[in-house]
Amino acid sequence: MSVREVEIAVPGGKVRAWLHGNDRAEIPLLTLHGGPGAPHDYLEPLEALAGERPVIFYDQLGCGASERPGDSSLWTLERSVEELAAVRSALGLERLHLLGQSWGALLAATYLLRRRPEGVASLILSGPLLSAPRWMADQRHLLAAMHGEIRATVSGAEQSGNFESPGYQAAMLAYYKRHLCRLDPWPDCLNRTFDGMGTEVYLTMWGPSEFTATGNLRQVDMTPDLGGIDVPTMITAGRYDEATPETAAFFQNRIRGSRLVIFENASHSHHLECPSGYLETIGEFLKGT
Repeated sequence: MSVREVEIAVPGGKVRAWLHGNDRAEIPLLTLHGGPGAPHDYLEPLEALAGERPVIFYDQLGCGASERPGDSSLWTLERSVEELAAVRSALGLERLHLLGQSWGALLAATYLLRRRPEGVASLILSGPLLSAPRWMADQRHLLAAMHGEIRATVSGAEQSGNFESPGYQAAMLAYYKRHLCRLDPWPDCLNRTFDGMGTEVYLTMWGPSEFTATGNLRQVDMTPDLGGIDVPTMITAGRYDEATPETAAFFQNRIRGSRLVIFENASHSHHLECPSGYLETIGEFLKGT
């Protein structure tokens, strides 16, 4: 299957994009990775959908194979939306499906609600972050079920501001192995994402970990606006997802006509943990829109 790699100028620098599959009449799928600052590698299973339609990935500015400018003022939701618009324009995507995973879901929803772009055929929100306050409440709930030593370590780090200690790093890994990806070992594509992580982007926009938000996204909440999404929408989550099934249902009830699919025995990386079921679900949804 053909892959074309391109470089695209966006506000603040240049990003790298990959177009999988041949040009076809089917509407392309543009994917938006999470993080912020977690490059697209972990979304690799979605390449399988390129047998039906072009599938496009790009590493957002500041991570992976894209440029990493040293200007922290670039790391905002507003500039990221401008970046998405620039990528779409450069690739000539008059019609497209949008798939946002985790933070990518917030990026996709914000683009739709603030830009009101034409030509978006459908929206897929996987393990969505759409409300930072609700995300944090969910993480606190999940963290409360962890071992007491882990909870104490996290609490101590948040009080001291020392997030570099081995104890905090170990607590973070234990949490991630339960709620980020439950596979053992983690697949290579996920490890590559961590290797290519844009740490400055993540710290500036979110914070030192999924359950400690100190960045500029910490008060963002799209919940009041979700009723304005007027394209066919599917939401997916894992049973043990950081984006909990309860919160996924909360969002789904606010988007008219949307669908919700929960993957059992899976977490935030349910596209890696249940690849065949996830791809079948997404593929059928895309064909129907």
